[in-house]
Amino acid sequence: MTSEERRKNRRERRIARRKEKRNATIASFEAIVDPDNLLKAFKRSRKAVSWKESVQRYEMNLFRNINETIRKLLAGENVTKGFVEFDLWERGRLRHIKSVHISERVVQKCLCAEVLTPAIMPTLVYDNSATVKGKGLHFAVQRLICHLSKFYRKNHFSNEGYCLSIDFSKYFDRVRHDLLFEMQRKAVRDDRTMKIIKDFIDPFGDGVSLGLGSEVSQVSAVFYPSKKLDHFIKEVLRIKYYGRYMDDLYLIHESREYLVNCLEKIKEKCSELEIVINEKKTKIIRLRDGIRFLKGIYSLTETGKIVRRAFPASRKLMRRKLVKFMRFARAGKMAFSDIRCSFQSWRGNYLKRYNAYHTVRRMDGFFNRLFVS
Repeated sequence: MTSEERRKNRRERRIARRKEKRNATIASFEAIVDPDNLLKAFKRSRKAVSWKESVQRYEMNLFRNINETIRKLLAGENVTKGFVEFDLWERGRLRHIKSVHISERVVQKCLCAEVLTPAIMPTLVYDNSATVKGKGLHFAVQRLICHLSKFYRKNHFSNEGYCLSIDFSKYFDRVRHDLLFEMQRKAVRDDRTMKIIKDFIDPFGDGVSLGLGSEVSQVSAVFYPSKKLDHFIKEVLRIKYYGRYMDDLYLIHESREYLVNCLEKIKEKCSELEIVINEKKTKIIRLRDGIRFLKGIYSLTETGKIVRRAFPASRKLMRRKLVKFMRFARAGKMAFSDIRCSFQSWRGNYLKRYNAYHTVRRMDGFFNRLFVS
């Protein structure tokens, strides 16, 4: 067998494997209406919310509810039931949440786990971390640290470099449905499945916007700028040290002029997707001054050490919260055990990721002065 024949055989085997994957994706609707998959989706959906009355009521007639869901899906009916809407203050910002009902959440969980995620996740770059199984916030931070270490070694143990930090303005509110559906159709390739996806996304806005309380919206938000932005940055701009977590991006390079040029080209790509870049939070900074990413500051020193610091605003916010908790405790509206649990959660889950020994000591002293002494 000649080398040309071996290449031809390998090419035919690759084409055959791609067809098998494509056929598995096309048969995706059957996976959504499978009773076993819906049952597994319910078990995942009730985690941390099994105490709610609506979840318990749904579980009392679980198999009847699943059968009714399958009947509606096979008949092409809409399974959405509207939203439970409420406002949430997060880090001084008001967020309007549209939470879906448990019956709809089960279908969304099944759709994402069996169809949407397997179809679109292989198209993402490796350093796209949000809503990907096995990755997440901790993975994104570790990749940034890895990129800084590799940059230091590649540039002859020097921290003379720059980072372009980009943040999108009201990202979820600006996602266009027609562009999103066009991208998803190429990955899903099934009309019945696409109808279900549209039924979940269309209620969030008239042709634009995604919701914060929907899993389908979260997966779609990760996928939306992937091809035109992530792959463009990695493959056309040739940025090796790049990462994205939902609407937070960073590009690391030794040349500031090149990053300025990259920013102009990224703005052009964002305009095609109608994504608006937040000019106040988008900056080019030196690596020694610290990269602001996911509520942390990461600085590369001359010796190659990476110093991780917490946001000062987070410490100020917790101080204000503790003072407010003290008033609630004196008025009998809040127990000390709940206050201590809240403080320890912030202290352990947030501060432990940073070099914050003195911050922990100061915050412990502040807490003791309010509630112990």
